[in-house]
Amino acid sequence: MADQPFMSEEEARRITDRVLYLSQADHCRVNLTSAMDGNTRFARNQMSTSGDITNSNLTVTSAFGQRVASSTTNRFDDDSLQQVVRTSEDLARLAPEDPEYLGELGSQSYPDTRGSYYDSTAELEPEERARAIARVTEQAVTEDLISTGFLVHRSGATCVATSEGLFAYGLDSRVNFTTTIRTEDGTGSGWSGTSVNDWNELNIGELGSIAVQKAIRSREPRDVEPGRWTVVMEPTAVGNMVNLMMNQLSARAADEGRSFFSAPGGGNKIGEQFIDSRVNIHSDPEDPSIYSTPFNNMGLANRRTIWIQDGTLQELNYDRYWAEQNNREPTGFPSGWYMAGGNDTLEEMIASTERGLLLTRFWYIRSVDPRTILFTGLTRDGTFLIENGRITHPVKNLRWNETPIFMLNNIEMMGAPVRISSGESAGLTPAVVVPPLKVRDFSFTSISDAI
Repeated sequence: MADQPFMSEEEARRITDRVLYLSQADHCRVNLTSAMDGNTRFARNQMSTSGDITNSNLTVTSAFGQRVASSTTNRFDDDSLQQVVRTSEDLARLAPEDPEYLGELGSQSYPDTRGSYYDSTAELEPEERARAIARVTEQAVTEDLISTGFLVHRSGATCVATSEGLFAYGLDSRVNFTTTIRTEDGTGSGWSGTSVNDWNELNIGELGSIAVQKAIRSREPRDVEPGRWTVVMEPTAVGNMVNLMMNQLSARAADEGRSFFSAPGGGNKIGEQFIDSRVNIHSDPEDPSIYSTPFNNMGLANRRTIWIQDGTLQELNYDRYWAEQNNREPTGFPSGWYMAGGNDTLEEMIASTERGLLLTRFWYIRSVDPRTILFTGLTRDGTFLIENGRITHPVKNLRWNETPIFMLNNIEMMGAPVRISSGESAGLTPAVVVPPLKVRDFSFTSISDAI
């Protein structure tokens, strides 16, 4: 491993040991993050901003009985460490009791996620980012298009230590790239993007080409009628929707009747089939396709978890408190997830569609009804009409009102899963792998003139 721009395990252990030695609280937890972040933004076919930040932060959580409080610093000399410890203790003595505080964890076993860290990402320099982005801007200039986008990466360490003997240290590196390319007349727009752990796996030139071709093909879109449509959803659009469901996997919310996963009369829907039997979703911090966080900020170990198997809910997310209330072990947590797919290609989905829409991604996604996971949003950056098995022309964007539950009950075809950039924004996102889908009866409520 090359010289790190963040704290080594040895440095992290030295600092956290010192904090725990200084602590006079009944319980103490130390959270230390140390990372290097880099970013380059481009607009109108040229670089607009570029920056690199190296930063480390330490948070001390002190508890006297059930009274708990925290204090944070980014200075690690002995006087500063003593001050942050005393501040957290002074605040804890003043805090009201927290009836859900369970003390701190002792030593844990963690999954091996060392494969999520790559020197290629940690050593990424602004000049190399600029050369990569030029592979997009040059394509846009050649086609008289306007390119914008964002390249962001992070490499760093996360550490948790407690007065009960826990010490956890993990490394991670991630890169996210997205680009939106517009036509000069303002009528066409194309998008492409993805996330990786290893910079060497990112083919920015290919992503730029995808966005360029979408922009060219999306010029002068026409109106289509709102209503229920058969849609061919590219993986990013699928991930946008399925993420909405994965964010609702709290066991407590379900048990307290505040969730789609609440069962009538009380309890939750674990063991109930609620979507198409072809849907299988798991998370696993050791899976190379979805490397994710090996532990949370309390030091609780993550682990492989099957959330949905054959369309049946297998598990919900139990934190320490709610697990204790229900006499069970805490679960893992889906900081990254994988949805299995099928063997159908995007081309086959289009060819099998008599009349439908091809969707690139969604935007401005907002909640309508949390109990049914009903959301609204807009299509964006490449929406096309399919007629008699082929793409005939671009269409104006549409507002949709839909729930991923209905969507995942209306699957007609599934493709091979790929990793995506899963968020609406251009920042770093969890590792998400999803297939393209062909879905019937997707609900659109109105036309949008916005590009």
